[in-house]
Amino acid sequence: MNTEGRRSGDSRFRRKREMPSGLWIRCSGCGKIVYKSLVLERGNVCPECKFHFDIPSDERIRLLCDADSFAEEFADLESVDPLDFVAKRPYRERLEQVKEKTGLREACVIGKAEIGGVPIVLGVSDPRFLMGSMGSVVGEKITRGIDLARELRRPFVFVSGSGGGARMDEGMFSLMQMAKTSAALQRFGDEGGLFVSILTNPTMGGAMASFAALGDVVLAEPKALVGFAGPNVIKQTIKTDLPAGFQSSEFNLEHGFIDRIVDRQELRETLMRILGYLCPHG
Repeated sequence: MNTEGRRSGDSRFRRKREMPSGLWIRCSGCGKIVYKSLVLERGNVCPECKFHFDIPSDERIRLLCDADSFAEEFADLESVDPLDFVAKRPYRERLEQVKEKTGLREACVIGKAEIGGVPIVLGVSDPRFLMGSMGSVVGEKITRGIDLARELRRPFVFVSGSGGGARMDEGMFSLMQMAKTSAALQRFGDEGGLFVSILTNPTMGGAMASFAALGDVVLAEPKALVGFAGPNVIKQTIKTDLPAGFQSSEFNLEHGFIDRIVDRQELRETLMRILGYLCPHG
């Protein structure tokens, strides 16, 4: 067997060894290996199956808002550890680690912005921060955002992605946020405020059981998991098989729980139309 080509650095073998890393990613939806640049071009959406990958809050804001229109509010709020909670690791330690990793102080960002020239108050969950879960500060920031929208007479738009639901590390302090955010939305609605709720994968638990489900208009990204308890937990509890696609955004649309499924690349244009129809004077 002639191995001279390998010894002399045959380009066929060298090319394989020198393939740059980070060019390809595996899609969590279809399992295929896809070219990363194509995913990025499509707003972090798989070109094969249209699976919508998680995106950070700053990218979400860039995709939705008019350029340079977003101004963050309540940025100084951050969680403490009221219960001295310890699971595998202390809650306080986990908070410090995720703050350092993400550069965020909490799992949602609130601010004033414009979409298509219409002034709004926007909130966005960030899945990098403890799965976007709702602790006492997340609930407080959402409530303050709703109150700010009521004060300024602007629509309130919130993009949910709370895979962690209500944050167990804060116990009842977290669960109280379900009632607090819902009450704030009731006051907002009583004064004619418009709330557009956008559900992304996954929007679960206490967030979905409170503010995220209360939109005047409820949109969802394709194939998002939307519900309270996860399908595996429900199946184990009721001891029976669940309908096909149970808790997907498509299932929820079919059963009247959401108003429309919108691809991420079309979400800004869809919001512009909704705000144009319902807030014609800005």
